[in-house]
Amino acid sequence: MYLAAHTALLAALLCALAGAAVGAAQLWQGKSSDLRWLERAQILVSLCLIGASCVLMYALVTSDFTLEYVADYTERALPLFYRTTAFWAGQAGSLLFWALMVSVCGTAFLFTLTYRELSEQTRCWFLIFFLIIMAFFGLLLSSWNDPFTMQRPVPADGNGLNPLLQNPGMIFHPPLLFLGYGGFVIPGCLALAQAMSARRDEMHWLDAARPFTLTGWLFLTAGIVLGGWWAYMELGWGGYWAWDPVENASLIPWLIGTAALHTGIVEQRRGKLHRTNIFLMSLTTVSAFFATYLVRGNVVNSVHGYGEGNVGPYLLIFVLAFLALIAFVSLKASNDRAKDLGGLESREGFIIMTVWLLIALCLVILTATLWPVLSRLWTERPMGLDANFYNNVCLPLFTVMLALLLACPWLKWQGGLRDWKKFLITLTAFGGALVVFWQMGISKALPLMSASLCAAILVSMGLLLAEKGTRAWMPSVAACIVHISVALMALGISFSGPYKQEVEVELTRGQTAQVGPYAVTLSNMYEGRGANYEYIEAELQVVKDGKVVDVLLPQRRLYDKWQRSAFSEATTHPSLGSEFYATLLGMSGERAVLRMSANPLVNWLWIGGALMSLAPFLALSRRRRPAAKAEQE
Repeated sequence: MYLAAHTALLAALLCALAGAAVGAAQLWQGKSSDLRWLERAQILVSLCLIGASCVLMYALVTSDFTLEYVADYTERALPLFYRTTAFWAGQAGSLLFWALMVSVCGTAFLFTLTYRELSEQTRCWFLIFFLIIMAFFGLLLSSWNDPFTMQRPVPADGNGLNPLLQNPGMIFHPPLLFLGYGGFVIPGCLALAQAMSARRDEMHWLDAARPFTLTGWLFLTAGIVLGGWWAYMELGWGGYWAWDPVENASLIPWLIGTAALHTGIVEQRRGKLHRTNIFLMSLTTVSAFFATYLVRGNVVNSVHGYGEGNVGPYLLIFVLAFLALIAFVSLKASNDRAKDLGGLESREGFIIMTVWLLIALCLVILTATLWPVLSRLWTERPMGLDANFYNNVCLPLFTVMLALLLACPWLKWQGGLRDWKKFLITLTAFGGALVVFWQMGISKALPLMSASLCAAILVSMGLLLAEKGTRAWMPSVAACIVHISVALMALGISFSGPYKQEVEVELTRGQTAQVGPYAVTLSNMYEGRGANYEYIEAELQVVKDGKVVDVLLPQRRLYDKWQRSAFSEATTHPSLGSEFYATLLGMSGERAVLRMSANPLVNWLWIGGALMSLAPFLALSRRRRPAAKAEQE
C-alpha cells in the first residue's frame, strides 16, 4: 500500500513533467488547439495526490507506525481528532497537503466556464506554468520529503504530537493557509499565461481569476487570524503576534497579495499598472514558496518551524528561477491603452501610496526576519531582531495606512474631493475621537492616533454604505466591510498591546490579587492525569464590580512523550471590554505561581478578523460595474 502511494507521487511528477513538455512542444510548433493531454495530465496529478493523501490519512487514523512519519507525529494515546491533524504537523505531510490543495484548485479551475472562455493559447500557457509548479511539488515529495518512508523494526508506539499543536485551531489554521496559497496560484499562473499569449480579445485575467483571487485572500486572512488566536490561547504568554519567522512567513504573501488586489482595482477602473499587476500577483505565489523556504529550509530559528530535511536549497533555487521568470514575463507584457498615473492627490494616488506602504512593510519584515542570516556577513555572532524592532518600525507604517484609508473613499479618481461635507464629518469624527480617547487616559502618541483613526474610519465607512444604499454593487459593499474589519482589528491592537495590564504573582489558597478591573482569588489547587499527560490545576474565582463573573481553571501539563518541557493551558474570561487572561506557571505546596493579565479590546481583533475573512464572499459575483458609475465613485 505504501509502495503504491510512493508510486503515485512519482506518477504525479511524471504526469506534470509530461504535460508541461507536451504544452511546450505545441507552442513551439505553433499549435495550441489540442489541450486534452495537458488537462488530463493535471487531472491525473490531482488523482495521484488524492490517492497518496488518503493512504497517509489511513495510516495516521490506524496508528500504523510502519511509516516513520506516523511514528514521528502520533502515538496510540493521541485522540483521533489530533491523529488526523498530524497530516500537516510535519514537513513531509504538510508539503503533501499543500500540493494537494494547489492541485485541487487547479483542477477545479479546469471545469469552470471562465476557463473555457479563455483562448486556447492562454489555456496552454496556463497549464504549462501550473504543471511546472506541480512537477516541483512531485519532485520534493518523491525525492527529499517522502511521507511514505517505512521503518524496521516497527516501534510499539510513536513519539506523539507536539503539545503546542494539540489545540482545536490545529485542524483549521494550516489548511486555511495552504488553501490561501493554493488559491493564489491560479491568478499567478493565469497572469503569466495571458502575458505570454498576448491576447486582447478575451476576458482579462483579473476577471477570469477573480473568484480564486478572493477566496485565496480570504483563506489566507482567516489562517493568519486563526494562527494569532491559536498563539494567544495555547502559548500561554497572553500575546497573539510575536513576529516569529513562521508568523512572518505567512504575512509576507498576504501583504503582497493585498497590494495586488489594490493595483488590480486601478487596472480595472483606470486601465493602468498592467505590468505591475502581473508581477505582484505572480510574486504572491513565489513568496508563498519563499515562506516555505524560511519554515522548512532551516534558514532561521523559530518556535514552530521545521528544521529537519534538506529541501532548503531546492526551494531557494526554485524561488530564484521563478522570480526571474515572472520578472521577464512582466517586462515583456505590454498594454497599448495604458495612461499616465494620476497625481498623489487623487484616489488613484492614495491607492498607489497604500500599495507602496504594503510593499515597504513586506521588505522590512523580510529583512528583519533574515537579519540573523544577513548579519553573518560581518560578524561571527549573528543577531536577531526582537519584537520591539518590528513594533517600532511597522506599527507607524500601519498607522499611516489607516490615515490613507480614512481619506481615500472621499477622493475622485481624477483628483480632488468628491463630497467635502462627508469628508468634513469624517475629520470631525477623528478630532472628536482624539479628545475622547485623551480624556480616557490614552496618552501614548501611536495608540492615540491609530485608535482615533479607527473610530473615524468606522464613521467614514458607515457614511459610504449609507450613500450606496440598497442598490450598492456587492463587491463595493464587501470592500467597505473589509475596511471596517481593518479598523476593528487596528482598534484592538491599539489598546490590547500598549495598555495591557499584567502581573506575575504567587498566591496561597484564599489570597486575592488585583488585575486591572478584576479581583482574582485562588480558591483551590488540584493534581490529576489526562489521557497522555499529568497536570496541575488552579481554581480561580474572578470578581468584577463586586460580582463573581467566572471561575477559571488554568493548567500546567507534563506530557508523557515530552517530559523535558511543561506546557501551559491558558484560560480566559471573554469580554468586549477588558478580557481577563490567566496562566499557571507552577505550584509548590500551598502556593501557586500565576501570570495574569487584563487585555483591553483584544476580542475586537478576532471579531474584525472573522469579519474580514467572511466579507470577500460578497464580492464573488462576476457582474461588472458600469463604466460611468465607476468613474463617479
